[in-house]
Amino acid sequence: EGDVICVFSQYGEVVNINLVRDKKTGKSKGFCFLCYEDQRSTILAVDNFNGIKIKGRTIRVDHVANYRPPKDSDDLDEVTKTLHAKGCGVKTPPHTSSDSLSEDDDVPVRKQKGEACS
Repeated sequence: EGDVICVFSQYGEVVNINLVRDKKTGKSKGFCFLCYEDQRSTILAVDNFNGIKIKGRTIRVDHVANYRPPKDSDDLDEVTKTLHAKGCGVKTPPHTSSDSLSEDDDVPVRKQKGEACS
């Protein structure tokens, strides 16, 4: 979980992670659900991480339309329960024409090089 958070936090604050594990062995099943504080961070992560290789594995990163918390969520802390109740993450306000950038505005662009380190 720490490695996933470390890699994905370069695009924003990770507020929740659900690393899916096998109930019998406790080993990761190879996928997780990750929630950012800001929707824009989610968009950046999907755009930049989908299809890259990390530690020799090509990862798939996508949006989830209807996230359902795990069924065994009785032992969750209050913060996680609140996130599940309100729908993980803070909602981004709708884009308005006054938000658009002019040609003179500098927009920092972070380019992803072939592989990410962990």
